Amino acid sequence: MTYLVIGASGAQGGAVAARLAAQGHRVRGYGRSGRVPYGVEPFLGDLGDPAALKAALAGVRRVSLTLPMVFGAATVAAYAAALAEALVGASVERVVFNLANRVPERASGVAAFTTRRAAVETLTAAGVPLVVLRPPVYLDNLGAPWVRGPLLSEGVLRYPLPAELAVGWLSHHDLGVLTAAALTRDGLEGARLDLGGPEALTGPELAALFGARYEAQDPAAFTAALDALTSGTAGDGISVGAAVGDTYRWAASDPGFYLPDPGVAERLGVKLTPAGEWVAAQPWARR
Repeated sequence: MTYLVIGASGAQGGAVAARLAAQGHRVRGYGRSGRVPYGVEPFLGDLGDPAALKAALAGVRRVSLTLPMVFGAATVAAYAAALAEALVGASVERVVFNLANRVPERASGVAAFTTRRAAVETLTAAGVPLVVLRPPVYLDNLGAPWVRGPLLSEGVLRYPLPAELAVGWLSHHDLGVLTAAALTRDGLEGARLDLGGPEALTGPELAALFGARYEAQDPAAFTAALDALTSGTAGDGISVGAAVGDTYRWAASDPGFYLPDPGVAERLGVKLTPAGEWVAAQPWARR
């Protein structure tokens, strides 16, 4: 069986493609850059091009989908329409759609949430067989220079979440493990799964794993740091940093927003990595 990973050039899609390839599957990675993990067949194409998507889907039964960090309503709607057109005419049995964040049930006004909800609705209405994954915050974010720098030089973990907020921090590696399981395990039709690591940690508990103390960062400072490393906008005149910063502001108002569902790992038949083990395995985390 051939698996198509849409977004295989990114950190999240790349983790999925790498996991599937390591399991011995034939994997095709769709994107505009052609940069895919070792063992993955690159397939160049734009997400808004139904013809290219249809060609990439030839011989494919299972699809992993992660959208790029684009949050303009019209652009994401065009992506979803192109995907629906391509998928409906294909012989695809399952599409595992990673929303790259939790998405609240109630209206939020946050572009990173509303555009993903709309994409799910478009694909579902078209009859695409979806399994939806809603991850929390990624441990790999801690390696960003504006987080890693003060962590190593000052012994301070700064992140734009309240200190008391418990988060089921998840690694990209474990995202790959969970997604691969969601692509292959029976009985998941129509599932909506809230992912997370094996424990929920507050800011100080996470910082302690590094031998550091925690400081809640102003989301505006986070926005500025992320925008310094990205170019252009995320759509509709909003920067990538601002779009992501808005999700953290929302999470701060909901104590249970990033809590993991403890039944998901068992349902998918996987064992997840405790945050402490992940930290210990990062060469950059050694002070």
